[in-house]
Amino acid sequence: MDQPILEVINVAFPDRQSRSEYIFNSYPELFLDGVLDVGCSEAPLRKRLKSDRYVGIDIGGEPDRFVDLEAVACIPYKDGEFAAVLCIDVLEHLDALHRIYAELFRVSGRYVLVSLPNCWCLARKKIARGHGQFSHYGLPLEKPEDRHKWFFCVSQIVHFFTENRASQGFQLVRLSVLEKPRPLAVRLIRKLRYSPMPYLNRYAHSVYALFRRS
Repeated sequence: MDQPILEVINVAFPDRQSRSEYIFNSYPELFLDGVLDVGCSEAPLRKRLKSDRYVGIDIGGEPDRFVDLEAVACIPYKDGEFAAVLCIDVLEHLDALHRIYAELFRVSGRYVLVSLPNCWCLARKKIARGHGQFSHYGLPLEKPEDRHKWFFCVSQIVHFFTENRASQGFQLVRLSVLEKPRPLAVRLIRKLRYSPMPYLNRYAHSVYALFRRS
């Protein structure tokens, strides 16, 4: 089946609350029934849903259930237990990225929404200017509690979402690349210099993929 057209959306999130508001407003079909929020942190979406329709899991923050996704063999719920499963900017923190990605589809009865950040965009300026440190990566003196384990760009993320076999039985129905709002003149000049995918690899900040069970 044909893949959805890659849509580009101009939006940025100063905090997790604003990101959660964007998800709630942009994907209303996810919140009609039970939702599992994988890697929920402080669980800002819980405030928008009835308690019996939301479950958040994470290793820290304010989850409904503490789960170390690196340590468990599977997400501790039954096949298809939740109508929708969310996993927003979480997988890049896991060595077990591929295993947990497959688990998102196992426990979903209908929808999976998953996002990954464009690490190239986060690091591009600092690397080009010779800065030796940027968020989520580096070599701290003490082992951090959390860090990114992967370093990928938009084109790699899109390929992963469209080709990974873990989503068999689901259809990719919406694929969105998010770019920070910028003046139109700035975007036009950059697009004259770079072809579409190199442009997104440089300037988009994340990719969202919505899957629906076939």
